Amino acid sequence: MTGQAILVEDSATIRDTLIPAMHELADIDVIATAETVIEALAATDRHDWSLMILDLFLREGSGLTVLERLRRRPPHQRILVLTNYATADVRERCAQLGADAVFDKSTELDDFFDTCARLH
Repeated sequence: MTGQAILVEDSATIRDTLIPAMHELADIDVIATAETVIEALAATDRHDWSLMILDLFLREGSGLTVLERLRRRPPHQRILVLTNYATADVRERCAQLGADAVFDKSTELDDFFDTCARLH
């Protein structure tokens, strides 16, 4: 069964690369995209989703705000943070706010896709 994901990423280039790769490598369909906190939260209300891919630095707002707002989501809804700033402090803060995992865009894409495939 194909997974249903929301992609929260403000870079069109990254979105255009991730969407087909997620389908091909992890059998996940991106059912909504968002570039801001408001768009991300609205997408969670409009769609039945099981996975969110979340960047931290958005066009407006922070992915940390999204994590905080979705902290009490149902257990079947997972959030993976995909960022260029996956420092130890960032990873710890994301975990505190309920992220299921944090991946560095530049060095951990294989692990990211493997995790996506396992989660659905």
